[in-house]
Amino acid sequence: MMLTHFRRLICRRNRISSLTHQTRRYDRDPFPTKVSRYLYRAKLIDSIRVSLRSDTSNSLPLLLKDRFLDSFVVAQALRSAPSADSALSLVKNLETNSHFSHTQATIDALGTVLAKSRRSAELKTLVGAINAGKFRNVRVSYMNLMKWHAATGDLEAVLGVWGECRLANKCVSTESYNIVMGLYAQMGEDSEAVQIFYRMIDEGAIPNCRTYSIIIEHLVNSGQLFPAMEVFNILPLMRIKRTLKQYSLLVEGFIDIKRFDEVKNLLSEMQVDGILPSRAMLLSLQRMQGEAFLVETDKFLKGMMPDDRIKNIGRSMDSSDEDEDVNVCQGYDTDRVRLKPWLDPRALAIALQNWSQGEVSALDDAKFVWTTRLVSKILRNFSSTETAWNFFCWVANQPGFSHDIYTIQRMMDLLARHGHNELVDRLISKIRMEGMRLPFSTIKLLIDFYGIKKNVDAARKVFYDYRSLCGPISKFNLMLLYSSLLRALTKCGRSIDTLDLLDEMILHGICPDIQTFSGLMHHFARQGDIKTVQKLFAMVRQSDVEPDAYMFKVLIQDYCKCKRAALAWRVFEDMRNLHLMPDYATKELLVKSLWKEGKRKEAAAVEESYEEITNVLPLTLRGHTWSVSSADVTRVYNIYSSSFTLAGG
Repeated sequence: MMLTHFRRLICRRNRISSLTHQTRRYDRDPFPTKVSRYLYRAKLIDSIRVSLRSDTSNSLPLLLKDRFLDSFVVAQALRSAPSADSALSLVKNLETNSHFSHTQATIDALGTVLAKSRRSAELKTLVGAINAGKFRNVRVSYMNLMKWHAATGDLEAVLGVWGECRLANKCVSTESYNIVMGLYAQMGEDSEAVQIFYRMIDEGAIPNCRTYSIIIEHLVNSGQLFPAMEVFNILPLMRIKRTLKQYSLLVEGFIDIKRFDEVKNLLSEMQVDGILPSRAMLLSLQRMQGEAFLVETDKFLKGMMPDDRIKNIGRSMDSSDEDEDVNVCQGYDTDRVRLKPWLDPRALAIALQNWSQGEVSALDDAKFVWTTRLVSKILRNFSSTETAWNFFCWVANQPGFSHDIYTIQRMMDLLARHGHNELVDRLISKIRMEGMRLPFSTIKLLIDFYGIKKNVDAARKVFYDYRSLCGPISKFNLMLLYSSLLRALTKCGRSIDTLDLLDEMILHGICPDIQTFSGLMHHFARQGDIKTVQKLFAMVRQSDVEPDAYMFKVLIQDYCKCKRAALAWRVFEDMRNLHLMPDYATKELLVKSLWKEGKRKEAAAVEESYEEITNVLPLTLRGHTWSVSSADVTRVYNIYSSSFTLAGG
């Protein structure tokens, strides 16, 4: 008996030793560099992608037993799966690999594939398994659930999760409103989508780029192209970055109705904003050139089309590819499968973080086809400016590649964000030597970043050099540059210089907008300089600028904080005379301040005035000094709501 028991212990110990040895074997990293590890992963992902698309290949089980298979490879393979069935097949085959465990990344990828394929039943099963703890530390967030249910088109489920989230006080983010609004818009529930936008503002969430992309897409898809363009034109006033998606929606819309002048204007604005066009947009423009339109875009299109060096090549899916080199100028092309190689700029940037000769050699051996689009994407994903700069200089010497304004501006943005002024100056010198022109957006961004870093001298230098860097700009864009520099000066506490620059601005016929005046008033109120605040408010009254409710809110709050409730009361009266009212929080602060200073009659008058308009309360006056104007947000809301009211009428 004892001998039998001893033998069992020995066998058990051997099994444990074997498992431990295998675990160590799997934990060891045999790759000399992170780049070579990235390349092996890329090759494995591509092999799985090809196998998932093949009806005859039996290579998938073998590929999934690769000893270097990990959650990153699986997540990327799932995300690029051609269908939900192929993704589920991949997951089922993974069960044979006892060394693989699902992670948050792989489950998120599977959930996303199921949601986009509208496989509601399988998605609910997956969520149930997650909640039951089948996947160890994997959790599903409210936001994930909302996104998944929205992708399946399940409005009831989205609203149910949103309700739970709001009750838990965990779902007040702008993105939660975006998901609901976007789903209503996709389903043709126009008034409900507009109402969600109203609620977003009224409940204190600040709309972002994606919010306005949803509004523009909703309007374009509903045939309201010109209202969409109106919203698009308001975004710079609110310092909202216009996106490639917004441009693409409008360009496609105007091409469809053959309004080519609007298309040309949009392309010019894209260059001002420094946005690289998508391949889909370029193909649309190229097709339209056959109808003798947009001759001016020849230069714009040149060099932007897909690179001819990146080709598909034949590959036998049943052959062994253990010794095949990864080469991103190659693709996968068989009778059934035609794929470009998998490439993840973010993962490649992470692999390059520890820049060394070994990484450089691995890059050289990989024979990547370097395009400005790829280089721009990689630069965007670097966290280290030193590595980004090393890569930027290295890639400049690669065959067939030369930096253009898009890669240079990306590098300049990164350097300015981290305060590397000397390197920015070197790039500026390069731009001047080569006769390049920076986009206006880059000039503004440099000034903004220098302001954040409190390097006002560098900000002023860029500001006064703008003509040589980007050429002539519109009066409105010049106002935005002045506004950015004024903000930078206030951040550095340079109040006297701020007022001097304001005088210079007005002397040149450039009137600050509401946001700039509000930012200046807020700055001087915090400094306790009430006299300058009053002077600025007088300037607003003398100019063509119409004070908005948010400016009044800023003034009331700042006067109350400075214990000048009498002045806040006067602002309230001015506001009421313009048929405007502060939001509830500002009203409460004003009443409390008036009571503290013994002005009970005025406090009672504020309460009475507020009660009179209880049934028509204004939107919550959310925003930010220097950027968001409540008047502009209201304009967007009015355009959005009236477009569907008129269409419905």
